[in-house]
Amino acid sequence: MIELFYEGGPLYMGILTLEALLMLSVAVFVSLPIINGKKLDNDKVGLIKSIGLFSLITGIFSQLIGLYQGFNAIEQAESISPAMLAGGLKVSMITTIYGFIIYMISLLIVMILQSKTHLAKSAS
Repeated sequence: MIELFYEGGPLYMGILTLEALLMLSVAVFVSLPIINGKKLDNDKVGLIKSIGLFSLITGIFSQLIGLYQGFNAIEQAESISPAMLAGGLKVSMITTIYGFIIYMISLLIVMILQSKTHLAKSAS
């Protein structure tokens, strides 16, 4: 797992990790009223989803930067093997996959929090 972090580029993988930690901390903060039996603020639930979406966009952006740098290197080298090209494309997708995972986790958290809200409304 650490190998993927370094292959994806420590800068962008670090940014994505910080975004994931921010999303999780906001999720904990938003879910505290549910634990205390109070009403959930739907605007704050939307913030979780927004942070996850921003992580997805960051992952795609970093992939595009990696592809640009890769194609620039291919242009300078002139002759490159298809296996090396495929390996470069595979590595460039690591940040996008990480961004998708963060976004899916944020959607899962939002769905869970919204279901808890609906259950609390139907119980009262």
